[in-house]
Amino acid sequence: MTAHLVLMCGPAGSGKSTHARRLEAAGWVRVSVDDLAFAEGFTAHPLPDDVAQRVAADLRERVAALLDEGRDVVVDSSFWSRASRDEYRRLGAERGVVAQVVFVSTPREVALARVAARTGAHAHDVLLAPDVAAAYYDGFQVPTPDEGPLEVVPGG
Repeated sequence: MTAHLVLMCGPAGSGKSTHARRLEAAGWVRVSVDDLAFAEGFTAHPLPDDVAQRVAADLRERVAALLDEGRDVVVDSSFWSRASRDEYRRLGAERGVVAQVVFVSTPREVALARVAARTGAHAHDVLLAPDVAAAYYDGFQVPTPDEGPLEVVPGG
C-alpha cells in the first residue's frame, strides 16, 4: 500500500494545525516544524538561521523516514512558497508518493488576530511580532492547481 503525503499550507494563524490534528486523529502521523522548534526551546519566530536550517533538515528526514515505512504523513508547516512545496513534492515523488497540498484559506484579519492572541504557551502558540505576522501573510504565495493536487479548505 502506498503512503500518503499531505502538505498543510497557509500563513500563520490560518488554522493549519487544527486541520492537521484531524488527520492525526484519523491515524496519520503529524510532523510539525513548530513542534520541532518548540522542543528546542523556541517559542517565537523567526528562528535564528542555524536553528531554522537544522529544524528544516530534521523535518525532511522525519518525513522521508515515515514515508519509507509506508506511513501516511501530514506535514504541518506554512509551505509559504511554491519552492518549499515543490521540495516536498520531490521528496514524495522519490518514494512513489504524490503530495497533496491542503491550503487553509483564511481572511487576513482573522489570521492576524489569531496570531496577536498567542502567548507562546505551546508549540502551536508561536509568538510573532505584528509586523512579522503581516509580512508573512502578505508575502505568502498562494498555491494554484497547476502545482498538482490541491484542496482548499476554509480557515475562518
